[in-house]
Amino acid sequence: MRVTVLLPGVLRPSAGGAATLKLDLPERTTLGGALDVLAADHPALNRRLRTEQGTLRRYVNFYVNGEECRQLNGPDTPLPPGAEIQVIPSVAGG
Repeated sequence: MRVTVLLPGVLRPSAGGAATLKLDLPERTTLGGALDVLAADHPALNRRLRTEQGTLRRYVNFYVNGEECRQLNGPDTPLPPGAEIQVIPSVAGG
């Protein structure tokens, strides 16, 4: 199945400048599985999304088809075919 990952401008340099990445994944893949595939192709991006232990970074939000993944099952959130994963890093400052 194919899913789409949408990246904001701040993360695009870590993905070769791409705003959108298309991933071909096996059926019944989770968000974590999609991030594993993404990590293989874009290790610099993976370091921005997950900790060294492989957990989701606290200040990066992941939305699967518009729903925040932490409100679902976090990295164990199942991905339906054609899912859209939006990555939004938190912004702080004043």
